[in-house]
Amino acid sequence: MKKDTHPDYHMITVKMTDGSTFETRSTWGEADGTLVLDIDPTTHPAWTGGGQRILDRDGRVGRFNKKFEGFLGDSSKSKKAESPEPKKEVKAEATEELKVEATEEVKAEATEELKVEATEEVKAEATEELKLEATEEVKE
Repeated sequence: MKKDTHPDYHMITVKMTDGSTFETRSTWGEADGTLVLDIDPTTHPAWTGGGQRILDRDGRVGRFNKKFEGFLGDSSKSKKAESPEPKKEVKAEATEELKVEATEEVKAEATEELKVEATEEVKAEATEELKLEATEEVKE
């Protein structure tokens, strides 16, 4: 049999996501090394029924989601989760802007009406004064 054909098989410590550890034999790493798991049977959806979220270690999942968030259109999970709040904020802002615009329009219309009424009143008064003056001139 050939020598040095098999990898070194040694004891390592495996650290689970919940902090628990156990020792096993493996070809991974060096002797007495520690293998830190990102996903283990206590967090993997295949064993938990899919209800638990994958841990985002070092922001990898977040970077992936950010990189590909618009790839499949607006159907991404992150946009669905974030979309209700911005829509409410935008709706509230739009409503406020419409109220302000409507108020300004009503004020402008009322001002215009007052100007027209005032102009008509001034014309009526001026006409009345001219009639009185004309009447007095005719009498003299």
